[in-house]
Amino acid sequence: MDGRMMAYPLTLIPLLERARQVFGSVEIVSRRPDRSIVRTTYADLHRRARALAEGLQRAGLRRGDRVATMMWNHSAHLEAYFGIPAAGGVLHTLNLRLHPDELAYIVNHAEDRFLIVDDVLLPILTKIRDKVNFERVWVNSFPGTTLPEGPESYDAMLAEAKGDFAYPDLGENDAAAMCYTSGTTGKPKGVLYSHRAMVLHSFAMALPDACAMSFNDCVLQASSMFHANGWGFPYTATMVGAKLVFPGPNVDGESLLDLICAEEVTLANGVPTVWIGVCDALDKHAGRWKVPAGLRVLSAGSAVPESLMRNLDPHGIRIFQGWGMTETTPLATMSHVDPEERKQAAEAQAQEREVPWDGQSLGELHIRGPWIAESYFNMPEAQDRWTEDGWFRTGDVVSIYPNGCIRIADRAKDLIKSGGEWISSVDLENALMNHPAVQEAAVVGVPHPKWQERPLAVVVCRNGAQVGKEELREFLAARFAKWQLPDAIVFAGEIPRTSVGKFLKSRLREQYSNWKWEP
Repeated sequence: MDGRMMAYPLTLIPLLERARQVFGSVEIVSRRPDRSIVRTTYADLHRRARALAEGLQRAGLRRGDRVATMMWNHSAHLEAYFGIPAAGGVLHTLNLRLHPDELAYIVNHAEDRFLIVDDVLLPILTKIRDKVNFERVWVNSFPGTTLPEGPESYDAMLAEAKGDFAYPDLGENDAAAMCYTSGTTGKPKGVLYSHRAMVLHSFAMALPDACAMSFNDCVLQASSMFHANGWGFPYTATMVGAKLVFPGPNVDGESLLDLICAEEVTLANGVPTVWIGVCDALDKHAGRWKVPAGLRVLSAGSAVPESLMRNLDPHGIRIFQGWGMTETTPLATMSHVDPEERKQAAEAQAQEREVPWDGQSLGELHIRGPWIAESYFNMPEAQDRWTEDGWFRTGDVVSIYPNGCIRIADRAKDLIKSGGEWISSVDLENALMNHPAVQEAAVVGVPHPKWQERPLAVVVCRNGAQVGKEELREFLAARFAKWQLPDAIVFAGEIPRTSVGKFLKSRLREQYSNWKWEP
């Protein structure tokens, strides 16, 4: 027997329409590349997203055509988030930090037909223009710039809209957006997100035990909108009518704090390195900013160092950890301190959350659900990432506590096997970053003639701080067995990163592959 509920498809269209009807006057704040501030509203978003959808259909967009964007975080990119799917197309956000050859490969593999690009990013387009085949390119221009010959004006296309656009008959399983994995192992792989996945992901993100996002929030989108759907924040914020703040390309600590305080941000997101910069700015310029009370920060992309949680706490910033992947739309789970843990002292909380690896309950995390990818776009050879019964193999090695909390020990490829025993690089990195002199640390396994692999730590010190190798080893010895300690510690000015801000451990492993171990 079927239920007596309406067959109402879960698409992004009702989110956009509700934003106009209920939250039309709510602000969307964008900081341009030149740092000027522009204020629009959800009513403006509705009007311009529909104008974009009309313009794309007028340009010949067919259902399922991919429309690429190469844009920073701002209101025009939000228009594309809604306008492209509203026209029946597929939003394909391009990671502008990739190498031109990798970017060209992704554009061609996705068969992108159109492109919308910020004028300040045209130099990137120039590097790939002869390797790709966009039919039409629209440029989102900022004041004071001149449109070059060839590309068309994005604003002019919107201005031509007659306002009689009608939404196509979209199904909830139609593709709405597309992202590619960062390609740290093998070629980048395309993930196609359905309207249904986006809507369900938005519902889950707004739940109290997730981000607790509501109309009462002012949300700072510090994670890149060209990476993994901006972690779902743009869609969720629009759904609940939260005020949105976009920082553009300026995400250094001081620039973010200026926005956070000026706009009274209550919820923000970003990778740990972003919040390390914020923490450093607060410590360096004591008293310059008054952070809004109760600011919540979702950090993901890599493990949040325990030291960062501790150092942000005196400033009234509560950081919580998210985990997900491009294949999971992207957020799959989040970790908050539960009510019982809140009763404990802050030091005890931090220690409880950092349970040492015992080597007995670790395994690769498999995941499935309504917003988890079931395959990659046009890449059947990669289907071994899924089990025969439909679970996605994440590549993360984790332990799961009785209360359902997940502790990520490492990426499977980053675990260090020494003399037949496993060592977690993440545990060592977090411990190193608890030392007051250490800004960042990455640990990799490098070949060893006797032990197969041994851990090597690359350490970046805080400005003006100094620390010796033996001091760091003694510091670690309080929490790790002797055989788990790094046999080599290298001091560096910076740690190489991927295009989305994660430590690029593959480069470190390559750089130190011929390390000469002392006898």
